[in-house]
Amino acid sequence: YARQLRLSPHVLGHSKAHVGRVVAELVRAAKAQGLQPGPLALSLRGDFVRIGSAYEQHKVRSPDCFDILVPLRLPPHLEPRPRCADGLGPCGAFVCGLRARAGWPRRYRPFAAGFCVELQGRSHLSSGLVLRWFQGHLQRCLGAVRYRLQERCRISLSACPGRPPTLHILPCSDYVCCHISMAVRLIPAIPLGDALYLTALPPEGPQAPLAPEALWGLNASRQEQRLLSWLKEQAPASSCHLKCLQILKGLRDLRGQGLEEPFCSQWGRVLSSYVLKTALFSLLLQGPLEAWDERFLVERLEDLVLYLRDCLRKQVLMHFFLGNASLPEAVALPRFLKEAAPVNLLAAFDGPTLDLAAFQLINAWIQAPHIIRMYSSPRYLRPAPTL
Repeated sequence: YARQLRLSPHVLGHSKAHVGRVVAELVRAAKAQGLQPGPLALSLRGDFVRIGSAYEQHKVRSPDCFDILVPLRLPPHLEPRPRCADGLGPCGAFVCGLRARAGWPRRYRPFAAGFCVELQGRSHLSSGLVLRWFQGHLQRCLGAVRYRLQERCRISLSACPGRPPTLHILPCSDYVCCHISMAVRLIPAIPLGDALYLTALPPEGPQAPLAPEALWGLNASRQEQRLLSWLKEQAPASSCHLKCLQILKGLRDLRGQGLEEPFCSQWGRVLSSYVLKTALFSLLLQGPLEAWDERFLVERLEDLVLYLRDCLRKQVLMHFFLGNASLPEAVALPRFLKEAAPVNLLAAFDGPTLDLAAFQLINAWIQAPHIIRMYSSPRYLRPAPTL
């Protein structure tokens, strides 16, 4: 843990501060330019939301990758209503369609033509079209920002089809003491209120045959951060719950080095960081938080492994926030989450795959010292999957 997984708070703090300054410059420039085309266009709201493991204190290895939500502002009087897209989209995910109101006036039709697709006879905001606009909009703003930041760092923007653009930051040698090249995934998000957002579904996994671009995924990162803050207040000062998550992520990555395709790719998806974090949340609320004191690290880590194994065998791990009535009252949930239908995060995988994952998970736990010795050399280490 100390040699490979633990991040230096000093380095992480510098990296986060530098990312925040650069992203703030880019978002400010993009918001200003977005005001020019007129009221019937997308624009940036002007803020950004830090999400992911780097901001939740459980990132491992190196502070070189960050996730940032960039909220968008829809034109006035265009307020599509989210609705659960039953039977559409990938299994194991909560998907929404942002449906436009019926009978749009003629003056709104250019927006509909540029950003909407048809689904079941109604116009829906297209995640694919929004993503392409967002990438082009940021790219147009990059020149001015690059000039202003030239003494601090070199920046560039890249993107793959169907994925959010990535901002690459290379600090100047005399500016940031840590000298780490950073990649920042900028994710366009549609605000729903109550710190909830809709984001484009990732290209992996089966998509619905009917206009998949009309579907959006739900992002509840702010609720996860609130739960983590509450747990930090309630748990012992020396609680090991985040360290357990980091070690399990590290062990998952090392075990993956010895697996062959096609199961190797499935292994990373089945035991994604989100699945591991969800299992940790569920286990934490099952017993007294005092049991997570640092001196019980090995016992709690084994509990987490066994809990995950049981979930894989039963083929069920429910989304922690959707329709969960057993959350602490201190962690207030938006009505949208409370009334949402529960979602099984493992529904996308077949039984044999989950059984094999359960077997390999237990094997990795039993053989952990051997796996760490074998695959921890620089020869085997490769970047962790961004899941």
